[in-house]
Amino acid sequence: MTTDVIKETSHDDHQNDHHGDHKMTGIKRWLYTTNHKDIGTLYLWFSFIMLLTGGALAMVIRAELFQPGLQIVEPDFFNQLTTVHGLIMVFGAIMPAFTGFANWMLPMMVGAPDMALPRMNNWSFWILPFAFGILLSSFFMESGAPNFGWTFYAPLSTTYSNGSTAFFVFAVHIMGISSIMGAINIVVTIMNMRAPGMTYMKMPLFVWTFFITAYLLIAVMPVLAGVVTMVLTDTYFGTSFFNAAGGGDPVMFQHIFWFFGHPEVYIMILPAFGIVSTIIPAFSRKKLFGYSSMVYATSSIALLSFIVWAHHMFTTGMPLFGELFFMYCTMLIAVPTGVKVFNWVATMWRGSLSFETPMLFSIAFVILFTIGGFSGLMLAMTPVDFQYHDTYFVVAHFHYVLVTGSLFSLYAGAYYWLPKWTGNMYNDALSKWHFWCSLISVNLLFFPMHFLGLAGMPRRIPDYALQFADFNKWVSIGGFAFGLSQLIFLAVVIKCIRGGEKAPAKPWDGAAGLEWTVASPAPYHTFSTPPPQSDIDNADQHSH
Repeated sequence: MTTDVIKETSHDDHQNDHHGDHKMTGIKRWLYTTNHKDIGTLYLWFSFIMLLTGGALAMVIRAELFQPGLQIVEPDFFNQLTTVHGLIMVFGAIMPAFTGFANWMLPMMVGAPDMALPRMNNWSFWILPFAFGILLSSFFMESGAPNFGWTFYAPLSTTYSNGSTAFFVFAVHIMGISSIMGAINIVVTIMNMRAPGMTYMKMPLFVWTFFITAYLLIAVMPVLAGVVTMVLTDTYFGTSFFNAAGGGDPVMFQHIFWFFGHPEVYIMILPAFGIVSTIIPAFSRKKLFGYSSMVYATSSIALLSFIVWAHHMFTTGMPLFGELFFMYCTMLIAVPTGVKVFNWVATMWRGSLSFETPMLFSIAFVILFTIGGFSGLMLAMTPVDFQYHDTYFVVAHFHYVLVTGSLFSLYAGAYYWLPKWTGNMYNDALSKWHFWCSLISVNLLFFPMHFLGLAGMPRRIPDYALQFADFNKWVSIGGFAFGLSQLIFLAVVIKCIRGGEKAPAKPWDGAAGLEWTVASPAPYHTFSTPPPQSDIDNADQHSH
């Protein structure tokens, strides 16, 4: 059955390549492409380059903090590094990487020939390199790069900023436009281009999580645009949104920023849930446990993310009722998140597990993301947060969520779909090296930060008291080891693109989904005719 489908599909694609849209060659192919696979590839390469760039900045930060005293960089430049590192990792590495996965996999998973708005898709990618070019160019300006932290709190970003704030604001606007266009494209594709017979509750969980994430993006990116514009006018045009002397309120900045910023955190983790919920059933050789509860849990997390923003602001002196409200709402998010963790573990329970690299990253994700969730629960408690706020404990918390959460899921997904993307199997031994080196070094890097924070070490400082010296040394060693481990991944991918054992259409026996019904590497045009209902039923990970 499946081989017939593959023959049929590749025949369709072959025909389509003849009379359809010809693949351009050379640089033109990448500049003008409207093909979802090409654009997905562009996003993935761009995000990896940004990961290495942001990582290089982090290396300088960790080298400075290797021992107490000022060694390598001036305090002001240190602040520029922490600011740009955060902005690049959030907007340049994690978010575009998930968009790359969405572009590559969504049309194939819903049986669509392409994304719904292909020209807009091209545009949404190609403005990104310019945004980061503008941001990084500020390092070479007389005034230096933005130096007020990636959260750019007023009045640091308005009254006391250096001269490059306008470039930072412009860059953030362009990133935001790119995200909104990408999100609209995802929503329209999923709503209008699913194969006939694929109802909403038959969509893979991967598709669901990207669907919900896209709505979050459309809802909160304009809020970010608003707040950066207010920063711009406060800095250069004499307005007083956040300037108390002119009747404004710096705390209002935090309210508006975190109203964007907290859903943004879920924008960076919900797609990870989708990737892991695809991989764990494949290597457990079982259906995903509790599919519908996963869909409802994802939706609940998304809705709750809008009413928890002020948990970042417990120390601003909000009234007791506000503290209690935000504390309880934040702790409530632990419930749907717990449902997800339970379902992943239940999927593996008594399954026929095999530990290929995608599965290793997924299991590490479940365990380490849960650690990040627990420290988040600690930060949710108002009286305790008074102690943790703005210390390294917070740095440890969000890096466990974003590195061992988002980034590990991206690696899991990359190893899972690489055979489909390239048509070759990757080097298994090298990929295992990448996993174990990353796993050990990432915990050496971020786990001691919890203790530094509990002992009172503030975040974003270029120098520190002697009692923090030992742990910082270990953290820096872990940081350098983790950074170097990512070069192994680069080697695996390049090796895989260049050749290797040919991948079958379905390289993993437990894998389910329409993307495994087409040949590997996936043809340039897939599903010129919608896949038949029988394929959708076979691919349905959760039909009973």
